[in-house]
Amino acid sequence: MDYGSGNLRSAERALQRAGADVEVTADHRAAVEAQGLVVPGVGAFAACMDGLLGVGGDKIIDQRLAGDRPVLGICVGMQVLFDQGVEHGVRADGCGQWPGTVERLNADVLPHMGWNTVQAPTDSVLFAGLDPETRFYFVHSFAVRKWELESSDSITPPRVTWAEHGEPFVAGVENGALMATQFHPEKSGDAGARLLRNWLDVL
Repeated sequence: MDYGSGNLRSAERALQRAGADVEVTADHRAAVEAQGLVVPGVGAFAACMDGLLGVGGDKIIDQRLAGDRPVLGICVGMQVLFDQGVEHGVRADGCGQWPGTVERLNADVLPHMGWNTVQAPTDSVLFAGLDPETRFYFVHSFAVRKWELESSDSITPPRVTWAEHGEPFVAGVENGALMATQFHPEKSGDAGARLLRNWLDVL
């Protein structure tokens, strides 16, 4: 989805290499009806939310999830799926698909830039077939530091993947039709390509 933020061309090329027929669009109907929707994002949380709201992206995501139609958020495109983000004293509302706040990481070196391993659940769909020591490419200073969604006996709990840079943070979420990664699969070489193929397999 094109809302003025994110490495659209990089994501487009990576998805094409993974076997997808890709259309970059800000058209509401096309985004709602697509087989799968990718929401990329780079930069500040508040700016990304402004761009998303400007094209009705929050409503597009709501409509897709109401129909159990897959959505994949990437980097800040994952962050805006949470309740809110706080950056440089600015608090902005997110899409509210998951409870939680995107905050500055407590780490000696920021941004967290480069390759890092993740701790994925054994039943993960996105990370299926990938070695636990596989590294993915991160570029961020802010993240969700605490998973706040309580599980219920009647609801299958989301699969949450963690990574660490100074402290643990949420590196990925798989919650039915809604999935997301804090890292950039489109910049993560063969590992990222495998993850994207895994996502395409659920469409």
